[in-house]
Amino acid sequence: METTVAIAGGIGFFLLGMAVMTDGLKALAGSALRTVLAKATATSLSGTVWGAVVTLLVQSSSATTMTTIGLVSAGLLTFPQGLSLVFGANIGTTGTGWLVALLGVRISLTTYALPIVFVGALLKLIGKGRWAASGAAIAGFALILVGLTTLQQGMSGLAEQLQPADLPAVLGGQGVPWGPGMLGLLVLVATGIVMTTVMQSSTAAITITISALFAGAIGLDQALALVIGQNIGTSTSSAMAAIGASNTAKRLAVAYIAFKLIAAAVALVLFPATARLMLRAAATVDPVTLVAAYHTAYNVVGVAILLPLIGPFTRLIERIVPERGPTFTRYLDPAALVASPIVAIEAARRTVAHVLKVLCLAGGGAVAASDALQEVHAFLSKVTEPLPSEDERQWFIDTLHALDHTIQLAAVAGEVIEESAAASLDGPEERRAVQLYTDAMQSAADGAAMLEHVTVEHTAVAPAEAKTIQSIDHLARCAAELAGLRVRYRQTALDSVASGKLTASDAMANVDAVRLLDRRAHHAWRAVAHLAGVA
Repeated sequence: METTVAIAGGIGFFLLGMAVMTDGLKALAGSALRTVLAKATATSLSGTVWGAVVTLLVQSSSATTMTTIGLVSAGLLTFPQGLSLVFGANIGTTGTGWLVALLGVRISLTTYALPIVFVGALLKLIGKGRWAASGAAIAGFALILVGLTTLQQGMSGLAEQLQPADLPAVLGGQGVPWGPGMLGLLVLVATGIVMTTVMQSSTAAITITISALFAGAIGLDQALALVIGQNIGTSTSSAMAAIGASNTAKRLAVAYIAFKLIAAAVALVLFPATARLMLRAAATVDPVTLVAAYHTAYNVVGVAILLPLIGPFTRLIERIVPERGPTFTRYLDPAALVASPIVAIEAARRTVAHVLKVLCLAGGGAVAASDALQEVHAFLSKVTEPLPSEDERQWFIDTLHALDHTIQLAAVAGEVIEESAAASLDGPEERRAVQLYTDAMQSAADGAAMLEHVTVEHTAVAPAEAKTIQSIDHLARCAAELAGLRVRYRQTALDSVASGKLTASDAMANVDAVRLLDRRAHHAWRAVAHLAGVA
């Protein structure tokens, strides 16, 4: 009973410490996490490397993955780019195994950890901002050390009751027949899957395995078999998270599961040779270190297999999980809200740009556009976290301005020009008004299209591209000229009534038509200008 309590308490301290430390590190990283991930995907290899580095620093593959889902959903990253970051996160998360293998199971750190918990908790309680985040990270790390020491004590007790011979022998061990060895391998792999599924943490499961190996409760080959199952088990949480999730989250979850299964298949095929090699190496290298190395190598090999094939692999995943849902609101993924406020704002901005483009090109679909814009409004209302920089705050304000003008455009886009006005807009001023309106809406559509698909480097604080600025300048000139023409045209139309060229009803219909063209062009211009940050 004492052994069970020690093991359970050690796991609890470890999981709590990981959660507290991860929250602190994420708060310390702030928007830098989003910035680094967004700009680190020039190539699939660089995305993988940076995904591993960021995960190693924040000690959370889920933080990297959720931020990645938000970036892909918002259109800031392509699906292959996001997948490369997820691959890297799988490598980075193995760093905790090295911490346990090299430090946690070897020495009792409780004496040192408890004062560290006190310092961290004090900083968390009385500090603000980065000081509070630092306190959480420090306290979390100390709790991990306490958990490892408690777990080590529990495993020492377990080793007195459980011996490697009590567990199934696995293929690759000395003198193990093929049939029973394969059965034993599969049983331990299944055990590893259950361990990770129950604890919802492959890191905790592998920590238990390393601690049991160090205590002598299991053998090296049995530990390797458990590691394979524990790596597969991480995909069960992804599968559950994908239920009811966004399309992007489902694609990344399916890709993650496929990656884990492919890596496991390779590991199982190579297991007999790998186990023999590891057992030989154990004569000169500490077995605990070998398990940590195997855990890392397992994920590195899986990434090395899929990374060169990331193009065909992502196309296969996109076929398995096709694009669904309304095109107007495809960027409004709840994952963007989780990733960071600026990612959520960027998702809303791209949605506004898409709706604006459709309104300017087609002029129809005003009802659907209005519904989509109301969804944007509700989505942005969930951004309650304060933005850290003045540039980001201004970007948010500009997005709200663009949303308001696009809502106004959708409202006037639903107004139909009377047939009498459309039939009589044949004078030079009327034709000029129509031409200016047509040019303005085309320029607005071009600008909105470019802003919808703008690259990461030109979001949030960077200037828009020169081509976009040219479209906005042309749009501004057309809108300004049309506004001046509208003021003059009213008098011209009324003069036409006095001279008998138009009836009073036709003249007023024409005035209303030109006024409507002017309002549409004005709202389109202001919306695009605010989206580009040049209003």
